[in-house]
Amino acid sequence: MDRTLAGRQVPGFHVPRLLPRLGGAGLGVRERVSGAWRSGRRRFLLIALAVALPVLGGGWMWLRNSPFVSVRKVQISGVHGPEAAAIDAALTEAAHRMSTLHLSTSELRAAVAQFPVVRDVRAVARFPHGLRIIVTEQLPVAVISANGLRAAVAGDGMVLGPSFVSSSLPTLPATSVPPVGMHVAGWTLGASVSILGAAPAPLLRYVTGVSYGAKGLDVAMRDGLNVYFGTPARPHAKWLALTAVLADPSSTGASYVDVRQPSRAAAGFPSGVVPPAQASSGVSESTSSSSSTESTIASLAAALSAGSGVSATAPATSAPTNAGAPSATSSTGESEASGSSSTGEAEAGSGAAGAGTESASG
Repeated sequence: MDRTLAGRQVPGFHVPRLLPRLGGAGLGVRERVSGAWRSGRRRFLLIALAVALPVLGGGWMWLRNSPFVSVRKVQISGVHGPEAAAIDAALTEAAHRMSTLHLSTSELRAAVAQFPVVRDVRAVARFPHGLRIIVTEQLPVAVISANGLRAAVAGDGMVLGPSFVSSSLPTLPATSVPPVGMHVAGWTLGASVSILGAAPAPLLRYVTGVSYGAKGLDVAMRDGLNVYFGTPARPHAKWLALTAVLADPSSTGASYVDVRQPSRAAAGFPSGVVPPAQASSGVSESTSSSSSTESTIASLAAALSAGSGVSATAPATSAPTNAGAPSATSSTGESEASGSSSTGEAEAGSGAAGAGTESASG
């Protein structure tokens, strides 16, 4: 019997069938067998994963830097001015070191860090070989002048350098010209630059300078028209209020526009000049207004109503043809040109949309 059990398997003797007969001991053995199987399977999966990850990772690293996805075609937009060619070349060179699966915006920004005119860079991959780069520039809004030196500045006060100096930009006096990439110093100069940075393009081309006087910051326009800004607060709202006044025919002949309170913007007239709104009601003008100032207002109004840039040559003196001023609203939702005017101001005519007029004594 012993010899038979030792030499061959006895029919009917099977471990799975035997385990239930063993009772509690059989259950323990089954749990050990099952646990060993699960542990072995888990170890196998972990080993397979440990082997596969480096292979897959290495394959991905190879693919994203391989010639199959290298950047070959670069499209750049948003670059203007005298440094456009140099900026394009720097971005193109940096882009050709990348692939469409491995872009680095920080490397693109570093490539153009030497150009202060570049505010930001954004890249969009076009698989498999294309890359589009969108450049956001900070364009010059004024020229600062000191000790015979001149340099263009952006709306945030950063100095862009002499290469961006243009006769179409207003000139601001300064005590010194900071190096390229630095910001202007001084409250008056900084406030003046920030006001010009908020100006609409058609109006900025008509600005000749900014000074500080009894009414605060005073923006000088061509042909003697002054705009009283007061403080640099809410510059966009003040420019919108000025737009509403200039686009109103009743402002023709004004010598200044007061936008210190954007919701009560008013046009002022020289002594002896009757506003057009009153003249049309039967009041005769004792003195004709300056033709150059009328020309400035007429050309500004025409450009604003047409929604295009202002031509270099002002049109002939005439009243604007548009019958009403555009609606102007600040970013806070407040109407920037109310229909009321302060004490001593004459109401604009029926064509006005919130612009007041007043007669000045000097």
